[in-house]
Amino acid sequence: MAAFHPSRRDFLIASTTGIAGFRFGTSSAFGADRAPTLPANASAKTTILFFLCGGSSHVDMWDVKPDAPSEYRSLFRTIPTASPDIQLCEHLPMTAKISDKIAIVRSVTDGGRATGDHHAGYYYNLTGHAPDQSFKIQGNDRRPEPDDWPFMGSVIGSRRAPHPDLPQVISLPHKPSRAPYTRPGQFAGKLGPLHDPLYLLGDHAEPMKISAPSLRLQTGKGRLEDRAELLKALDEARADLDANAGVSNFGEYHNQAFSLLSSSSTSSAFDLDRETESTKERYGKTINGMSLLMARRLAEAGVPFITVFWRENLSLKSKCRSAGGWDTHGNNFNCLADYLLPEFDRGYSALIEDLSDRGMLDETLVLVSSEMGRKPKIGDRRSGGVSGAGRDHWTACQSIVMAGGGVQGGQTFGKTDRLGELPVENVVGPEDITKTVYHAMGVTDLNATDRGGRPINLLSEGRPLTELF
Repeated sequence: MAAFHPSRRDFLIASTTGIAGFRFGTSSAFGADRAPTLPANASAKTTILFFLCGGSSHVDMWDVKPDAPSEYRSLFRTIPTASPDIQLCEHLPMTAKISDKIAIVRSVTDGGRATGDHHAGYYYNLTGHAPDQSFKIQGNDRRPEPDDWPFMGSVIGSRRAPHPDLPQVISLPHKPSRAPYTRPGQFAGKLGPLHDPLYLLGDHAEPMKISAPSLRLQTGKGRLEDRAELLKALDEARADLDANAGVSNFGEYHNQAFSLLSSSSTSSAFDLDRETESTKERYGKTINGMSLLMARRLAEAGVPFITVFWRENLSLKSKCRSAGGWDTHGNNFNCLADYLLPEFDRGYSALIEDLSDRGMLDETLVLVSSEMGRKPKIGDRRSGGVSGAGRDHWTACQSIVMAGGGVQGGQTFGKTDRLGELPVENVVGPEDITKTVYHAMGVTDLNATDRGGRPINLLSEGRPLTELF
C-alpha cells in the first residue's frame, strides 16, 4: 500500500469526527501512577473487543455438533483442550491450549428482534439495543444516525475518568463498512461525537503500519507541528465535521487535536516497532494479528476500550462468496480451515497468553463477538445450495467468548439443541452480553442526558451474567 498522506480535509474526516471525538488530557507521560482511578466494583480496567466481521460460524468453532445429521454436521473434528468442559474445532489448536482461561456463552440469540442483515447484527451486538423499525425497512442501506443508541465502548469511555494522554475509545484497523454504508452501532450516537472512537487504520499490504491518519498529517514543510497550521487545517475541515456530527463545540476540538498531536506518549503507544520480533511472530504478521498486538499495547497504556474489527481480505471474496471475512456464504469449510481459523487461532491465543504472562489478564476483559452466527444447515442458495457448501446468516443463535476481567475460565454457559440452531438452556441476548461487559468494567449507573438535554437510560434491558465471574 502506498504511503498515506491525507489532505487537511481528509485528516479529520478519516475517523468520523477525526481525532477530536474524545476526552483526554495534555500530560506528556502515562503509566501506572497516572492511570485513571477505577470504580470500586470494577474487575477490569480495559475491555478488548475482537469483532469477527461477517458473522462467524458458531457450529464450526465453539459449539461443534459431531453427532448432528450430515446435512448439518461440521466437517471439522473436535479436539480436547486444556479444560475438560470445553471441546473446540480441530483448527483451533492454540486456542485449545488456553481454553482454561476462556468462557464460552453458547446460547446468545436475537429472539427474533433483528433482521438477518449485517447492519442490524452490528447494531444489536455493539450497543445491546434491538434494531428499530428503520433497520427492517432499510436493511443494509440503514446508515448511522445521531440518535442511535451508543456503542458499548463509548458508554464505558464516558463513564471513566479521562486518560491523561490517550483517547478513551479506540477502534482498529478499519471502520466497517465502506461509506456511505458504514455499519451502525460503532459510534457514540445519543452521547454525542465527543465520545466517538478514534480509528487507527491499517492494511493487509503493510500490516506493521497501523496509525491514526491525523498523527501522520503532512504539509509541504513536513510534519504539522505549528499550532496555527493545525488550527487552519481544522477550520478547513469544519464544514465536513458539522455535516457529519453536528459539531457545536469546535474550540474544544482545536485544543484536543493539538494535545494529541503534540504528545510524545501518544506516538509511542502506537509504535509496533517497540515490540520484539518473536512477539510479532507469535501474534502473526497479518493486519489482524498486529491489530491484536496493538490492542495489548493500548491496554497496557490504560485505554479503557479497544475494538479490533477483523479486517476482511478481498482476495478471499470469490472463494468464500463473502466480502473476504467471516460471511462464508460459499465454500465455508475450506475458507475457515485454510484462511480464517489459522489466522484467528494464532492471534487470539497470542493475545490471551501475552496478557496472562504480563499479569494483565485479570484486569483486561477480552470479548470475541460477531454480528451473528451461521446457519447450521449446510447450503446457501446464493452459492448453489448444498453443492456450494456455504452457510447462510443465522441470528437465532451465536456463541460469544470471554476471557479475563474477572471471568472464570474453562467453562461454558448455556446450551443449544442437537443441531446448534436454537438455545435451549440459559438463553440470553446481546443486551445481556453488553450488561456483562458493563459489570466487568464497573459501570452501574447508566443514566445519562442526550444531546437534546433529555434524561435517558443507556440500556434498560438485560442483566449481567454474574455466573461467569
